[in-house]
Amino acid sequence: MTDRFTENDTRLTEETWAELREIAARYPEARSGLLPMLHLVQSVEGRITPEGIEACAEILGITAAEVNGVATFYTMYKRKPVGDYHVGVCTNTLCAIMGGDAIFERLKDHLDVGNDETTDDGKITLEHVECNAACDYAPVMMVNWEFMDNQTPESAVQVVDDLRAGKTVHSTRGPRLCTWREAERVLAGFPDDLADEGPAAGPASLAGLKVARERGWSAPEAAQPRAVEQPASKAEAVAEADTSRAQSETKVEEVPGETQAEKKATGGEDK
Repeated sequence: MTDRFTENDTRLTEETWAELREIAARYPEARSGLLPMLHLVQSVEGRITPEGIEACAEILGITAAEVNGVATFYTMYKRKPVGDYHVGVCTNTLCAIMGGDAIFERLKDHLDVGNDETTDDGKITLEHVECNAACDYAPVMMVNWEFMDNQTPESAVQVVDDLRAGKTVHSTRGPRLCTWREAERVLAGFPDDLADEGPAAGPASLAGLKVARERGWSAPEAAQPRAVEQPASKAEAVAEADTSRAQSETKVEEVPGETQAEKKATGGEDK
C-alpha cells in the first residue's frame, strides 16, 4: 500500500477557497453546504486534510471539531489518500451470496492489498462496502460510484487491470469512468457533462414499471388531508381548552381511590 499523496498534496488555492464559498452560498443556512464542501476538498487534496477542515470551518463560522465530527461520521470521506480509482465491492447479504465475497477476495489477492488499501502504483483503492443499492444486478461493485453490474471474479480483475493500464473503461450502464478526484468534484456540485452518457436505470430495475404499464396499473391517488376546524376567535379557543381540561379533571375524580381496608389488604397503608 502507498500513501503517495501524503507528502505532495495539492494545497488549497484561492480558486478552491472561492469555490468553497460558492458552495456555502447556495444554501439559506451556509452550514448545510458542509457535505459538498468536503467533497470539494477531497477532489483537490485526495482526502480530508487538516487544512481542508480548517478552511470549511472558517467559511461556515463553526469549529474545526464540528467539521471533523462530520468528516469522520460518513464513510465517503477519507482520511487516507485514495487512488485514481476507488473500487467498492458490495459484500452485503445478497451480493455476498451471489459472489461478492469471492470477488473481493480475488481482488485482494490480485492487487496485493487489504481492505481500504491502495496499490503501490496509486491506481486502485479497494474497499468492501455495505450495499451499493443495486440488488437486482448482484453481485455489484462500483468504481468511483459508477455501477459495474453482474460481476464475476474474472470480470472484476479485467476491470482493474484495464484501469491500471490506462484504458478507457465504461460502466456497465454506459458512462465512461472518470478518476476519483473528478468524481468528487461532481459530488461537490460541479457537473462534468457526463450525465447523459448512460441510463439512470437498467431493464432489471424497470421490470415492475413495464408490467404495470402492460396491465394498466397505476398508483392510487393520494388521500386528501382532512380539514381541521379552527376556532373562529381566540376567545373560543380559550373556552374550548378550558372545557377539555375540565372534562379531564372530572374523569380523574370519578376514579375511586383505595379505601383504608384495601390499603391494609395490599400492604399500602402508611406505617
